[in-house]
Amino acid sequence: MILSVPKSSVSVDPHSVRRLLADGGLHLHVQPIVDLLQERIVGHETLVRTLPGCAWSTPDRLFAAARREGCTRELELACLTMAIARWRQETGFGQLFVNVSAQAIIDATATDWFRALDTTRPSLAGVVLELTEHERVEDLAPLQEALTRWRAAGAQLALDDFGDGRSSLRLWSELHPEYVKIDMYFVRHVHRDGQKLQTLRALQQLATTFGSHLIAEGVESVEELMMLRDLRLPMSQGYLIGRPQPQVCAVLPGTVRDVLSAREIIVLPSERPVRRQNTTARELLVEAPSLGKQASHEDALELFHRMPSLEAAAIVDGDGTPLGLITRRSLLELTAQRYFRDLYGRRSCLLHAVRDPLCVELATPVEQLTQLLLSPDQRYLRDGFILTENGRYRGLGTGEQLVRRVTEARIEAARHANPLTCLPGNVPISEHMERLLDNGEPFVACYADLNQFKAFNDHYGYWRGDEIIRLAARCLGDACDPLRDFIGHVGGDDFVLLMQSDDWEPRLRAAIDRFNTHAADLYDPEARQAGGIWAEDRHGVQRFHALTTMSVGAVCVHPARYRDAEAIASAAAAAKHVAKQGRHGLYLAQREAIHHNSPSPAATRPAATPAAAPAGSGAPVST
Repeated sequence: MILSVPKSSVSVDPHSVRRLLADGGLHLHVQPIVDLLQERIVGHETLVRTLPGCAWSTPDRLFAAARREGCTRELELACLTMAIARWRQETGFGQLFVNVSAQAIIDATATDWFRALDTTRPSLAGVVLELTEHERVEDLAPLQEALTRWRAAGAQLALDDFGDGRSSLRLWSELHPEYVKIDMYFVRHVHRDGQKLQTLRALQQLATTFGSHLIAEGVESVEELMMLRDLRLPMSQGYLIGRPQPQVCAVLPGTVRDVLSAREIIVLPSERPVRRQNTTARELLVEAPSLGKQASHEDALELFHRMPSLEAAAIVDGDGTPLGLITRRSLLELTAQRYFRDLYGRRSCLLHAVRDPLCVELATPVEQLTQLLLSPDQRYLRDGFILTENGRYRGLGTGEQLVRRVTEARIEAARHANPLTCLPGNVPISEHMERLLDNGEPFVACYADLNQFKAFNDHYGYWRGDEIIRLAARCLGDACDPLRDFIGHVGGDDFVLLMQSDDWEPRLRAAIDRFNTHAADLYDPEARQAGGIWAEDRHGVQRFHALTTMSVGAVCVHPARYRDAEAIASAAAAAKHVAKQGRHGLYLAQREAIHHNSPSPAATRPAATPAAAPAGSGAPVST
């Protein structure tokens, strides 16, 4: 990672980089690297700087000038020598991370100071070479040979800026670096980007496979650090932890210490489920015989008689190009007409075939075919369509198969994110419960439900029913701290909240009041004045239904008392049932304080502990 140097107001252009090196015109700044698991600074990265007044005020300009002058090798070796010399002399430095190119790693092994190293002991133990300019590594053999000598002296290797577009997975596999630095792009705003979160998890799996330690670069916000902490990424660096400065950093900033010792976990950003990229029209393929362009109506009838399950048949020319589609239904209707078989039986069935059938290539993603479900022309769903490969007939597809595939895909997607509110669905809800249980700290599980919703939905229709559900989602979402409190949509008018905020109770109480007020506005004036509507109940009996309100059942969860996420969900649902029965706005099953202020060792979930009893001794909380 190369960082810019503050520009100087003075501009004195030295004659050459070589003169700058000879005059000792370089010095080093250092940036701390923190071990997130041990909560301490374990090393520093060195960053070259020029003296005030130098025209080459950034490392980029300095190295560009060295390339023009042809002394890049001398500059790199000078920086490397300076860094190692300072590391040896200065206490409290920890590990030394220094940026070098592959050529510099090779060239350094030929220097006098490297030859003079005591090879009987790891004299460079603690030095980490950060390999830069990955795209220039063409011949790995000399680099691997040089790294063998560096490692014999105790040094280690890191790949710098992995994921910036220049880094190579091949280098990771063949060089076996002890450390891999994740490019800051994947760290920036990771607490709001589910795809970046998925990328970090994938890199963690690769690091486990290759036996490397990950270092996240560019950490600049508390939220980013919280996410890295909860992902249990080993190490990180960035401006939040410490900016480059002349002196080593001995103590973590208070903000960083607070984040690393905090007991609550962060709410993960929504992740889009990975779509099956190989779900194509090939999965809809029904292999079926075709008819030649000379085939008669009698030939088509004989084919349908021979294959009772076949509802349509493609008509193709000699090279397999589809010409039309004739269906069993239409042919049977025609043959039922008087004299049809006498007049048309031996004539080409193309006369009564669909001459513009829908032809779909096997490689077409099924997702692109969903537009057929919304098309005004529904004959493709009724009669089916032709599947081709490179324009040649391969088989048939049916509307029934298409509807089934699309429905399955949407059900799977809804398990991850509710399509109406875009809130996390059942899968993320369960996953977050498990994370909270693994964290071992208390939290509050809430189950929210709407009273009289069915009557409202039946009376006003699904559009206004959807609107009141979205209203509930907004009110409950506003009650959540986005970093500490999780909200999910189970389906229908059921919501789950998993809250770590100490002030969760007044937040929820305000949300219930806000919903009840705005929900009344969705009724007609006459219904508001009457306090409700007349509609059928679940048994088909007409009765009066009061205005829709919200009920929430809450359970204070201490992980040691619960076996798994299902036990928590059952207890919260039981509390919700009590809240609805007693018309309580908020019902708390067990009133116990939830605090996350003082750090404590993480608790461990017991292997088998009976689930807590459902709400029994709780008390309603007035709203």
